[in-house]
Amino acid sequence: MAEQTKPIELYYWPTPNGWKVSIMLEELGVPYEVKFVNIGKGEQFEPAFLKISPNNRMPAIVDPQGPDGAPISVFESGAILQYLGRKFGRFYPAEERARVEVDQWLFWQMGGLGPMAGQAHHFRQYAPETIPYAVDRYTNEVNRLYGVMNKRLADRDFLAGDYSIADVACVGWVKPYKNQGQDLEDFPNLKRWFEVIMARPAVERGLAVGEEYRRNIANDDEAKKVLFGQKARA
Repeated sequence: MAEQTKPIELYYWPTPNGWKVSIMLEELGVPYEVKFVNIGKGEQFEPAFLKISPNNRMPAIVDPQGPDGAPISVFESGAILQYLGRKFGRFYPAEERARVEVDQWLFWQMGGLGPMAGQAHHFRQYAPETIPYAVDRYTNEVNRLYGVMNKRLADRDFLAGDYSIADVACVGWVKPYKNQGQDLEDFPNLKRWFEVIMARPAVERGLAVGEEYRRNIANDDEAKKVLFGQKARA
């Protein structure tokens, strides 16, 4: 395991994507410094942050002890998890077959569970008008994805062998299951997995980072305008 003597800078807001990295850093037990990026106020568009995260999304990290000792910045939560897993040799196996197992479920979360759950949140809570087709479309798709996880977990404790960055990536997106219109009682294997992971001390600490800043923006028109009204910027 690499020795981290300088804190990793974590650009963060307490959301399911932000939680991935705060949980991972807590699991690793390495020093890090949180730099909050208030996405409801548009801080993700500030030029200094865009140099680190050109997609104007958090989380992102700056590791002052990057490859060859030179600093490195990484954006996209999945890429950050892979980077940290490789660097510290934990929660991301070095053997190729085992790593492919983890990568499959990490990419499944990035391309499926996260986006679909995010759309379910949007149309169930934040849309200015109720659109039944959209609510049903994304609620049902999240239900399908929960079913995929439930089946996968029928004969194993974790998604890809041992506890890994795949589990870290998914747990924060299952946490708000009620907002997605789901009931974990319908998915007993998923429920067992969720309870086991949520009981991990590092997960508890990672989820607590910035908890005081979390709020429901359903009635905050200015924040919704910032978050949901974005177009390409010159």
